[in-house]
Amino acid sequence: MVDPSAERKYTLDFERPLEELYQKIADLRKLTQDSSINLEDEIQTMEKRAEQLRKHIYKNLKPYQEVQLSRHPKRPNTLELIKLMSEDFIELHGDRCFGDDPAIVGGPAYLDGRLRVMWIGHQKGKDTKDNIYRNFGMANPEGYRKALRLMKLAERFALPVITLVDTPGAYPGIGAEERGQSEAIARNLLEMSLLRIPVLSVVIGEGGSGGALGIAIANRVYMLEHSVYSVISPEGCASILFRDAGKAQQASAALQLTSKDLLRHKIVEGVISEPLGGAHNDVSQVATDIKNTLLAALEELQKLSPDELQADRQKKFRYFGAAREMTSPVPSKTKKNS
Repeated sequence: MVDPSAERKYTLDFERPLEELYQKIADLRKLTQDSSINLEDEIQTMEKRAEQLRKHIYKNLKPYQEVQLSRHPKRPNTLELIKLMSEDFIELHGDRCFGDDPAIVGGPAYLDGRLRVMWIGHQKGKDTKDNIYRNFGMANPEGYRKALRLMKLAERFALPVITLVDTPGAYPGIGAEERGQSEAIARNLLEMSLLRIPVLSVVIGEGGSGGALGIAIANRVYMLEHSVYSVISPEGCASILFRDAGKAQQASAALQLTSKDLLRHKIVEGVISEPLGGAHNDVSQVATDIKNTLLAALEELQKLSPDELQADRQKKFRYFGAAREMTSPVPSKTKKNS
């Protein structure tokens, strides 16, 4: 049996019982090697217990545990997935207005080595230095303007646009606000709704607020199984509603931000399964599953005309604003004194 945690240097809170069990197995193996005692039966029994516990943990995750898994530092990022899913990727830089934002990357490539597409996505780092450079995936206005520039370029050459979403939210710094953060995101929402090419989006980690939506106005939106998508982070929601960021678990449940919740509410078209334990346990398989999902969706969307693609996308997002009126008045709770 291969220890799934052997390569892991980062353990989430809910994974600790499993890690402790694997450590005990490792200790028994070492004892067997260092002495003549045969503990193979005990080791096999504990391995079976570990596998059962592992399945139980990851099949019964609570909303905030899903949030933690979506933020796992070993989770595959945009550039990793692009390289696994496509060939001849050329990263393009700059918004032609202010500068280049490393928190958003993009460029043309051949999906599955045969279909030309334009990739765009949030980019997080794999270590502290890289995360600082990438601003933890939180884009500035120039990032969203670069994304829009690439979308317009794709439209000119009739290339489908595929976006990979993974951000806590747009960067809220003073400089970003001075350079028009809200305008840049709003412009993207407008322009993406009008694109006359297929647009697909996959939430691969965190899908936080307008920072995510700024590149996710798509004909088809998909989520990885342990990704999350919400109007605000659980910590931010808890700070506003409960005046206590420590109540993030309670906020996570209220936000209904898991892939299962969003599929049930028809916010996304599909959920892409992850290996047991999360996408970082088998990145190649995750990339293959995402690629197959995208190819199937593109085959469907390429049958539509530019007008139909535009109408399809607008119809999808208009559905979210549907409202219902009460058919009967609310009864009065007040009574006159006799």
